[in-house]
Amino acid sequence: MNIIRNDKSIKRNAMIGKVTSIVSLAILAAGMYVTFKMPEKVSLSLSALLIGFVLSQMGIYYTNRWGRNPRPDEQIDAALKGFSKQYFLYHYTTVASHVLVGPAGVWVLLPKPQKGTIIYHKNRWKKRGGGALGAYLSLFAQEGLGRPDIEITSEVDALKRALRKQLPDEQELPLIEAALVFTHPDVDIQANDAPSPTLSAKKLKDFLRKSAKNKPLSADDIEMIVGALGA
Repeated sequence: MNIIRNDKSIKRNAMIGKVTSIVSLAILAAGMYVTFKMPEKVSLSLSALLIGFVLSQMGIYYTNRWGRNPRPDEQIDAALKGFSKQYFLYHYTTVASHVLVGPAGVWVLLPKPQKGTIIYHKNRWKKRGGGALGAYLSLFAQEGLGRPDIEITSEVDALKRALRKQLPDEQELPLIEAALVFTHPDVDIQANDAPSPTLSAKKLKDFLRKSAKNKPLSADDIEMIVGALGA
């Protein structure tokens, strides 16, 4: 498998996450100090706590994607290890963060780190499990589940526009599909009705191999897409 990775961007964003996290802790500590030592300055302490919390969430976002070991891109690499040289895997080099091109088609992959039970029901996502510790981590150490269906649709649409711009003379582009991939080993997924395939990282390779058998992407189309993405 050919892996195309933007190492410069990863290094830069990892540093942003580290610096932002340190600064947020300093501001939160200052806010707590003002709260206890200067109780009359309520507005100052609240402002410091609010700014510190916002920065901490920013630090969590950057750290989860670019500063954690293994990173999401490395987890996807491991999940797809063994794919042939017909496959091209792009990390942070296109408008979508993770894109796979090969006989299985053109796939936007959206990794999520959450553990526990992930449920999609009646157009709503829910996460269960973890107890009080899980609730604490969701607030202060992990990003929330959010709306991954909206995230992944946005990335697919952005990739479609980018490819159409690069390939204006093509009458019809290959279908761009998307999969939501949970990378934590302790995850239970109950999302058969989700808008996009939703599965654990350990099931991703088999899922894509079935896709390659059922509706393989031609070598010409692979070459065209890879050329547009600039491998």
